[in-house]
Amino acid sequence: MAKAVKIVLAGEGGQGVQSVAEIIAEAANEEGREALYIPNFGVEQRGGVSVAYLQIGDKAIGSPKFLTADIVVALSDRAVYRTAKYVGPETVFVYDSGIEGIEDVLPKNAKKVLAIPALEVANEELTPRVFNVIIMGAVVRATKVVTEAMAKEAIEKKLGAKFEKNPKLRELNFKAIDRGAELVAALL
Repeated sequence: MAKAVKIVLAGEGGQGVQSVAEIIAEAANEEGREALYIPNFGVEQRGGVSVAYLQIGDKAIGSPKFLTADIVVALSDRAVYRTAKYVGPETVFVYDSGIEGIEDVLPKNAKKVLAIPALEVANEELTPRVFNVIIMGAVVRATKVVTEAMAKEAIEKKLGAKFEKNPKLRELNFKAIDRGAELVAALL
């Protein structure tokens, strides 16, 4: 990885973007990479837009701020509006295809704009509780900042106690990572 990969994840409070960013950062650290994660959210626990800024590279990351992301993931209509300023000509912009009425505000200057049916897959194939893990799988595959195996190890570390109590949760989360990776791979 020649330069740090800059990632912006945004959604409504409670959609799990902070958890996803934290798990990806931990996976990167486990692989020996540098990772810098900065959460940003309003005072609302739920209902406000939550944004996670993440940089991952092989060298020390000099500045926590950046103007343009390599990938932006927006999980709600308000998140699409909020993250548009981080999109540039080399940015891959990913959003959930279930968000309605945003076609006119999707970034025109992005390298690629990818609509993935993450919420639909969560609701119909898995469970809504793993919506954010599907997104994590998509980010990991699109950026290759960590391996999918390391992402699974990091989620095991984070949720291991829950997995011990209910082993089906492990399988469900691992399937969610795989499905997210498949969804974005089909579009890249």
